[in-house]
Parts: sequence; structure tokens; C-alpha cells
Amino acid sequence: MMRIAIDMDEVLADPIYKFIQLYNRDYGVPLDLILEPGNEIYQHVPEHAKDKWFDYINEEGFFRDLKPLEGSVEAVKKLQEKYDVYIVSAAMEFRNSLVDKYDWLAEHFPFITWRNIMFCGDKIVDVDVMIDDRAKNFVGFKGRKLLFTSPHNLLLTDYERVNNWQEVLDKLL
Repeated sequence: MMRIAIDMDEVLADPIYKFIQLYNRDYGVPLDLILEPGNEIYQHVPEHAKDKWFDYINEEGFFRDLKPLEGSVEAVKKLQEKYDVYIVSAAMEFRNSLVDKYDWLAEHFPFITWRNIMFCGDKIVDVDVMIDDRAKNFVGFKGRKLLFTSPHNLLLTDYERVNNWQEVLDKLL
């Protein structure tokens, strides 16, 4: 079987929604959901709160209750019928995310076994297809690269793009 590596944040899980909830809770100011193409979420907040994004993602529990992206659970189940599916996340970047991400996967993707979960730094994986929102993770990767659309990557044009999970299924099944 061919193998697929699937990223977590902004591919399976929605940390942007959670950040907006926390920001609104802490500052009482609605955060604009329309993000300029090519920018990160923290580039859309007032200067006094610019580093709050990093505070939130380093908190214990931040990654535990993220919403799954629409269609992701069903799509990964379908992909498993044809591919060996691996969840590959650069979880080492945020120390407190390891347990949160593992528990989140156990809740939302219980059909992915622990053997198919890879928490790492650099994503140096030997698979046939990688689905990720960060182009930096494609550097040195020789397989098929599917760039999952997120506001920060909207200006990138060098990769095969997928905007949602139905598009992933259309391309891979």
C-alpha cells in the first residue's frame, strides 16, 4: 500500500478558531475572521497582544479541545481503505502539545493506531504523499505534496493545493 503523512494543525484540527475564542475571551474585542492572504493569525491582532498566540499554544490543554476540520474524520477513514495513513505532527515545537495531541487523536481518530502517529521536529518521513499546510515541511520531501489551504499559505503557488477534505478525496481516491 502507498503511504500518506497527514499533518494535524490546520489540516485535521482548527487552532485558529480556538485562538480567536481565547482572544475574544481575554480582550473582549472581536477578532476579524477575514485574514489577509499570506499572513499568520498573530499578524491580525493589536500590537499589545501580538505575542498572545505563542502564550496560548504553549499552555497545557491548548491542543486538547480543538475542533476537527470539517470532513477530516470521514475523509481519513476513507483514505485508510486505500492507503497506510500516518499522522505526522511537529509536536516537539510545543512541549505541552504532546499529550494533548495524542489524547485529541484518540478521541477524534480512534481508528489511527499509536503505531501510525509520529510526533517529531522536522518531518523527515518516507511516504508517498504528504498533506500539510506548511510548505517548509515539503523541503527535501520527494513524494507528492498536497498543500492544505490556510490563510498563511494563500499566496503560495508552487504546490498542488487542496482547499478542503473533499478535494483531498477527489485527488487521492
